[in-house]
Amino acid sequence: MCTYRKTAVIVGILFIIGTVSGILAGVFTAPIRAGAAYPLNVDAGETQWMIGTLLALLMGLTLAMVPVLLYPIFRKHSEALAFGAVLFRGVLEAVCEMLLVISMFLLLTISEIYGRAGAADASGFRTLSSMLIAAGEWIQLIGGIAFSVGTLMIFALFYVKGFTPSAIAALSAKTG
Repeated sequence: MCTYRKTAVIVGILFIIGTVSGILAGVFTAPIRAGAAYPLNVDAGETQWMIGTLLALLMGLTLAMVPVLLYPIFRKHSEALAFGAVLFRGVLEAVCEMLLVISMFLLLTISEIYGRAGAADASGFRTLSSMLIAAGEWIQLIGGIAFSVGTLMIFALFYVKGFTPSAIAALSAKTG
């Protein structure tokens, strides 16, 4: 069990970093998203938007590393579930997070171009911005599906491997 301790500590640290950076990403970008001129006002808070976007990327990458680090432990029981967890929670979720970050950076670029062009041609910029926002929402939906499937695989491995405390296992057996 001592061999798992180092992995457990690293996974815990990554989980904390990912969770905190995800919350902070929302804190940084929420005021800009709440503005009446959103999405064409993103360049007004450029630094704040960039920090929030980079925090979202940090969240995605750190949380994607969790199943990768757990893979050697989990594959001893079920290589298929362990590989599936890495694929869904690691690879697919990280790809979705990178695509979301790219759409957020593109939204900033469109806002900057709109600021230079002036309000004369606002409809085209609004349409393009709306398309990027919609793309981000679809990416989040696909990422949520990948997250859910991968998480179910990890939960199954936790349960079978005995990492889940017996009280929680008994509770899930009674409710399930």
